[in-house]
Amino acid sequence: MDRLREIAEEATKGIDELLVTHLTPEQFQKVERIVEQTVIKALLEGQHRAVDAALHAPEADQDVAHKIATAIRQKNDALIANLSSLR
Repeated sequence: MDRLREIAEEATKGIDELLVTHLTPEQFQKVERIVEQTVIKALLEGQHRAVDAALHAPEADQDVAHKIATAIRQKNDALIANLSSLR
């Protein structure tokens, strides 16, 4: 969770450095929040794609694929719960 926030902060600093006039502290916070939410959405999309890929495994591997998909979904649920508690 902290790593996602670090990534968002790094991206926001990069954006701030490109601007002619630097962001105000309030703008910096808002941009950082937008970047953080975008990183989270991208992470969740990647995890959804991983679940889809696991579920398209050959029939012989379906048991393992379902276990992997379940583990990924549980991680998604934990991530969402953690994010909700931070707000």
